[in-house]
Amino acid sequence: MNKINYNLEMEKIIKNIGTNRPKLLLHSCCGPCSSAVLERLCEFFDITIYYYNPNIDSEDEYIRRSEEQVELLKDMGIQNINVIVKDYDHNEFLENVEGFEKYKEGGARCFKCYMQRLEHSAIYAKENNFDYFTTTLSISPHKDSQILNRMGKFLGDKYKINYLYSDFKKKNGFKRSVELTTKYKMYRQDYCGCEFSRAERLEYDEEK
Repeated sequence: MNKINYNLEMEKIIKNIGTNRPKLLLHSCCGPCSSAVLERLCEFFDITIYYYNPNIDSEDEYIRRSEEQVELLKDMGIQNINVIVKDYDHNEFLENVEGFEKYKEGGARCFKCYMQRLEHSAIYAKENNFDYFTTTLSISPHKDSQILNRMGKFLGDKYKINYLYSDFKKKNGFKRSVELTTKYKMYRQDYCGCEFSRAERLEYDEEK
């Protein structure tokens, strides 16, 4: 299957935006990943950030990341963006990935996690009359933008809501997010979120 340049697909959508700014629900995994995404999209969309990440392995970590998300907007001087923080329920994630716990990071367990978060976002976007929904996840060099965008397209068709194609790591997006994280002295975690990714990260550190 030929790979699609989803950054170009996003740029085509943005180019065709008229005078009315579309409403975009941006699923965010964390403040650091959202930083460069917000910098890029704020000019074109009325954005609401949707913080729904039941994969995160503890409530303390969940709260810490959500607070960094809110603080980032203040640091960047971005106004008129609402942040919706969903209640923490890690059991939602554990039930979703049951039987996939031993899969490596970036494999089938992660795909189920992406789908869970994207579907929750798509439903919320549809129920609350957004024009588009998308996710910050594609900014990570460890996330497969081809899979994420195919999931987004599938869910957009299922729930009759436009998915904003994206590959935010393009055009040095990930590098820019690191720069902004440093600039604003943000907490940047070193594992994706779940206990399985944390264990894999610890194992990697021990082997170094």
